[in-house]
Amino acid sequence: QVQLVESGGGSVQAGGHLRLSCVISGNTGSRACMGWFRTGSVNVREGIAAFDSDGNTAYADSVKGRFTISKDTAKNTLYLQMNSLQLEDTGMYYCAVDLVCPVSASQALIVLPIRGDYNYRGQGTQVVVSS
Repeated sequence: QVQLVESGGGSVQAGGHLRLSCVISGNTGSRACMGWFRTGSVNVREGIAAFDSDGNTAYADSVKGRFTISKDTAKNTLYLQMNSLQLEDTGMYYCAVDLVCPVSASQALIVLPIRGDYNYRGQGTQVVVSS
C-alpha cells in the first residue's frame, strides 16, 4: 500500500514562495510517475509538475519558470518549490503517484490527477496567495 502525506502549504503574499513536501511510503516500483496537481476555485484538477519513470520532468505552462519539482530518494520525499506565487496559484495541492505509468513526463501531467487502480494521492495541502 502506498501512502502520501503532503505538508508545507499556507498563506503567502503574492510574489512570495513556499515549498511543499510529500513523504511517500510503500513500494512505488520502477514504472511509476509522480508529481503534483492542484484544484482551484472551479475545482478543476490541473497537473502542474511531474517526473516520469526515467526521472524526466515536465511542468504546466501556468507554473513553468516559477515552480520546481525535485525528489530526495533517500528520504522518499517529493518536493515542489513554488516561487513568484500569484493569486491564481491559490488552491489545494496534492502529490500523486501512478504505479504503472509508461508515459512521458508531459503525459504524466494528465495522468496523475486521474483516479485509477494504480493511482495514489495524499490528502492535500492548502495554498492561499493574497495581494
